[in-house]
Amino acid sequence: MIDSDRKSTPSEPGTPAPGGCIPLTEPAMRGNEWTYVRECLDTNWVSSAGPFVQRLERDVARWVRANHAVATVSGTAALHIALLVAGVEPDDEVLIPALTFIAPANAVRYVGAHPVFMDADPEYWQMDLNKVRDFIAKECLWKNGMLRNRTSKRRVKAILPVHVLGHPVEMGSLLDIAAKYELPVIEDATEALGSEYRDRPVGVLGDIGCVSFNGNKIITTGGGGMIVTNNSEWASRSRYLTTQAKDDPVEYIHNEVGYNYRLSNVLAAIGVAQVEQLPGYLESKRKTAQLYSRILAGTPGIRLPEEAEWAKTNYWQYAILVDPGGYGMGSRELMNCLSRADVQSRPLWHPIHSLPPYRDCQAFEVKTVDRLYERSLCLPSSVGISERQIRVVADLIRKEATRETA
Repeated sequence: MIDSDRKSTPSEPGTPAPGGCIPLTEPAMRGNEWTYVRECLDTNWVSSAGPFVQRLERDVARWVRANHAVATVSGTAALHIALLVAGVEPDDEVLIPALTFIAPANAVRYVGAHPVFMDADPEYWQMDLNKVRDFIAKECLWKNGMLRNRTSKRRVKAILPVHVLGHPVEMGSLLDIAAKYELPVIEDATEALGSEYRDRPVGVLGDIGCVSFNGNKIITTGGGGMIVTNNSEWASRSRYLTTQAKDDPVEYIHNEVGYNYRLSNVLAAIGVAQVEQLPGYLESKRKTAQLYSRILAGTPGIRLPEEAEWAKTNYWQYAILVDPGGYGMGSRELMNCLSRADVQSRPLWHPIHSLPPYRDCQAFEVKTVDRLYERSLCLPSSVGISERQIRVVADLIRKEATRETA
């Protein structure tokens, strides 16, 4: 449902779009959402207990082939808990990509640890594993079963890869690195539900994974997330910590600091209805990407996203790179041109290592990320986007190239 009182412009991605505007990402509610929410209201199961919470956990676990799933209020909450159960402690270090939404960096700080930022590979824009190897070889010391940063003297405790824009990280190589140095892998699949690495769903390729159901994700609960793992002890501890670490629900005994991170039954009901539609949504996303690529192919100065032969991406967002010299203008100028035509678009995230809260953190040979940020532009990719809308956006981009290079 769209709040008609809320104002929105093409420069505000993720907000309800006014009439005529082509939104960047807009949720689609066209299944059993109303039916399931009405059931919650009719039965008074509206809070963090209720049948839809467990049902959503089962459905998502089945999708990612996980033995266990624990619903949370957000993907960020899932990351926070995953770091805790993986044993990340205050003053540890966690390797994360510099190109991603800020949530994983914030979650690392929530547990008192320090992010160490890794560059992106120039081909698929994922964590550069060659630089991860170089960082460990040049900057770390492996001794007595522990990896330490030579400069900071801190323990490097975990690797947190993010499947950026839904394209999988090359997990085979990453898992080899992690196994060699006994590092747990916390898999950020918040953008990648439905994506696959070598015919295996992402999410539990590592030790524990996190999914997001934010309003702009491929399926949504309005706000919410999920922890997924095959480790029964970690799943049990995740459930314990997300429910205020309650040891005795009658006498209210709490032996640890816990968190109010459980998803409500109402939101889970929306999520169950959304999961039912996930196959169609995935098909829609791939068709959107294919049509954009077909129309934009050969446009001067425009580089299209690539998919590795070992990957199947959900194309959560379709992003292009704009070369100012070849195209005739930069990505931000193109964004403004699209905005004037009532088309929402946005660049990738500002590199985290250069943001004020993280400027003092170590960033190892981060170079590609800055270029990707400067040249990137995410195009409208809602699951409900029409072929006509895709053609409007792509034709505008081609027209601007023709105009500038004529």
